[in-house]
Amino acid sequence: MNIIDNGPLPNVFDLEAATVENTTYRTVAWTGRYLQVTLMSIPPGSSIGLEVHPETDQFVRIDAGRGQVLMGPAEDDLSFRADVSDGWSVQVPAGSWHDIVNTGEEDLRLYVVYAPSHHASGIVQQTSADAERDEESGRDEPPSWTVQPSAPRDEKA
Repeated sequence: MNIIDNGPLPNVFDLEAATVENTTYRTVAWTGRYLQVTLMSIPPGSSIGLEVHPETDQFVRIDAGRGQVLMGPAEDDLSFRADVSDGWSVQVPAGSWHDIVNTGEEDLRLYVVYAPSHHASGIVQQTSADAERDEESGRDEPPSWTVQPSAPRDEKA
């Protein structure tokens, strides 16, 4: 399935099919003024990467595979743990440290809704290393037309 981020214009696509077919670490599928939809594929034994977004709530839905959610108030206090699989959702409050680890034998396929938008519109990152490089270079910033918190962003994307 070919996904084109035409945000902030109206858009429709089969989200479940796109998520299950996605093979990239992260593909931004749609960027609005107030929220964003990304598709992710995490290989067995890998994770999305421990992170915190002080000003961004997240909704995550698993569409294929198995994983474990780790969440907590601090990087070294991930006291919330839950096993998840196809059909499960995860709600990550702004300011919560979180990670999702693929504990299965197939790629973990999921989509994430960020509010507010968190990544560059339409960016495709094949691997987590690509995502980290884009973050460090400033290439993975939300578009200027998105509504962002007034406080500075001090977080790992």
